[in-house]
Amino acid sequence: MGEALPLERIDIARQREVAKALRAFLPERAVLWEEEDTRPYECDGLTAYRQVPMVVTLPETEEQVQRVLQTCTAMGVPVVPRGAGTGLSGGALPPGDGVLLSMAKFMRIVRVDSRARVAVVQPGVRNAAISEAAAPYGLYYAPDPSSQIACTIGGNVAENSGGVHCLKYGLTVHNVVRVRGFTMRGEAIELGSEAPDAPGYDLLALAIGSEGMLIVVTEVASSCCPSRNARASSWRRLTTSGRPARRSPA
Repeated sequence: MGEALPLERIDIARQREVAKALRAFLPERAVLWEEEDTRPYECDGLTAYRQVPMVVTLPETEEQVQRVLQTCTAMGVPVVPRGAGTGLSGGALPPGDGVLLSMAKFMRIVRVDSRARVAVVQPGVRNAAISEAAAPYGLYYAPDPSSQIACTIGGNVAENSGGVHCLKYGLTVHNVVRVRGFTMRGEAIELGSEAPDAPGYDLLALAIGSEGMLIVVTEVASSCCPSRNARASSWRRLTTSGRPARRSPA
């Protein structure tokens, strides 16, 4: 196990100043700074490296996320976003002198468009939950990291996660068509499009895999694939309806 950051290295006065500024617009339950509350966030799946964050925030709305980023920017406080904390690359390792921004409260599935084969979800939705929501339409989300029952789509976007299906269907970058969120300064940004193509440079591919440094994602539009059963059913309907009628013998 990795060595945790000694608590005496955290500037208590600075910690209280930051927590007070964040609690000016966040509920008290959404700003954690006591050791017993922040210790569970000291690492992600890569437990060899640990740091206790100075403050942890758990916003529930996009406006709150934006204000957290704007406040931290104004105060010169570093911010690290966190999904489910299942990653093995240390991407969610918190700063000992900064704020850990947890997106765990963003768990809503906005909509599933069966015709466009797109699922629009918030970043705290589990990877496997996307497939569960799309299943009634004969669809599923292809990228399947080994932690798909627990990892979130926001973390997948930040890490450009893959899985055993990536050989055929590609990584997260090949299966996400649009993201919405904020830059680290709190500026609203939307990259990509649910249309077949988006004008301009492919900044979506640049943002995916950036570990939250370029964008804190608040909404993801992911493309879905027809399930095997749906493909087989469609083929049976096609071959049945397309078979020419037999003429009765004269």
